[in-house]
Amino acid sequence: MTLLVSIAAFVVPLSGCGAVTAGESDTVRVYTGRHYDLEQAFEEFSEKTGVSVEFLSGSDAELRERIAAEGEDTQADVYMTVDAGNLWKAEQDGLLAPLDSARLEDGVPQGLRDPEGHWFGLSMRARTVMYNPDEVDPGEFAAEDTYAQLAEPEWQGRLCMRNSTNSYTQSLVASLIDNHGEERAREIVGGWVDNDVEIINNDVRILENVDAGTCDVAITNHYYLARLLADDEDLSVRPFWANQDGRGTHVNISGAGVLAEADHPELGRELIEWLATTGQNSFVDGNHEYPVNPEVEPEPVIAEFGEFDYEPIEAEAYGSLNSRAVRLMNEVGYE
Repeated sequence: MTLLVSIAAFVVPLSGCGAVTAGESDTVRVYTGRHYDLEQAFEEFSEKTGVSVEFLSGSDAELRERIAAEGEDTQADVYMTVDAGNLWKAEQDGLLAPLDSARLEDGVPQGLRDPEGHWFGLSMRARTVMYNPDEVDPGEFAAEDTYAQLAEPEWQGRLCMRNSTNSYTQSLVASLIDNHGEERAREIVGGWVDNDVEIINNDVRILENVDAGTCDVAITNHYYLARLLADDEDLSVRPFWANQDGRGTHVNISGAGVLAEADHPELGRELIEWLATTGQNSFVDGNHEYPVNPEVEPEPVIAEFGEFDYEPIEAEAYGSLNSRAVRLMNEVGYE
């Protein structure tokens, strides 16, 4: 069941009146598709500013539909999501208001925010190649187009990847379509299938299979490896930063925007500004994500992964090409 949660009292149904710790004008409400490490960041924001935070968790699409249905009566001030394509869709649907914020423009690099200020990235996750160092010499990887190389015959029977219904997979394939064209993207994804890729519906399980030697190579988000290494530093999995001689590693963002029908748009702006600047570490460190703010250092586990170049975020491509990516995977038998 989806709940609207007050930082002070985690028991408030969305349809109810809502217990808040301050006056109505001192509360900002967030509809969020991001489910991890929110409470600490929101608590710290409240302590620093005196503004209470309430949030509703749900799927990104579900929340966009709810915002559209509520219209001017929406209870939300901020929409937060875990995929740039979802932010683009929210902007296209007219759900987000443009923000004029020098603080956000300084804190969030141009490639990680909407040019018109409708949404801003708050954390960054890299979806890159993972390998077992006992089975793979990283010199085997092509540095220019690593994702495409995994379609080559030398990786037959050695791959584990995430299922096609996963948004991370869909955005990766959408980026392949955007970068290579649909015909070449079809060849790449079809090559993964021809290599008898093992499809697993959980990134942690994929990495556990790499560690166990069930598969030599995989593609996952970097922070799942960081979580496992934090508990077991002897795990036999290492990241390889894909495409470092090409477009850079594929990344996606968790980000947010203020709703066009927000009752408290200034509080929504204040929250997003804080998360992108003073509150960056509170927002990203617990989940081992990369800060978008270049002035903020990544936490120690992922700092050990080393620096890398990432390809530009193409939010429009992730959003507009999503259905084509899903269809392409279905047509080549990627489950």
